[in-house]
Amino acid sequence: MSGHRVARMSEEIKRELARLLRDEMKDPRLGFVSVTAVEVSKDIRHANVFVSVLGKEEERKNSLAALKQASGFLRSELAQAISARYIPELVFIFDPSIERGTRIAELLHSVEGTNHEHHNNDRPE
Repeated sequence: MSGHRVARMSEEIKRELARLLRDEMKDPRLGFVSVTAVEVSKDIRHANVFVSVLGKEEERKNSLAALKQASGFLRSELAQAISARYIPELVFIFDPSIERGTRIAELLHSVEGTNHEHHNNDRPE
């Protein structure tokens, strides 16, 4: 399959999985999960689904276990939503990028607050 078609299928799967996780998944183990990326193999047999899970380590493990267990259900739902001859096997992989970005933003905000306090203390009265 051409690179363009693989990329298009990756985006379709990403969009549809995000909808399914939001609207159809009822597993209580599933926390706040975001699909960050989908990489479909050239032969369309496998798809790595990168997900970000907000929460503690235990919540991440529970969410990934729920996704792994639901992969058959998600594939069958994808087959109904996406017009493709074959729907790839789904492998869910934790993606820490959103969590890292949030932590960096928090650090920058705290540094900004500290710098603001120092500037206010430097002013003559």
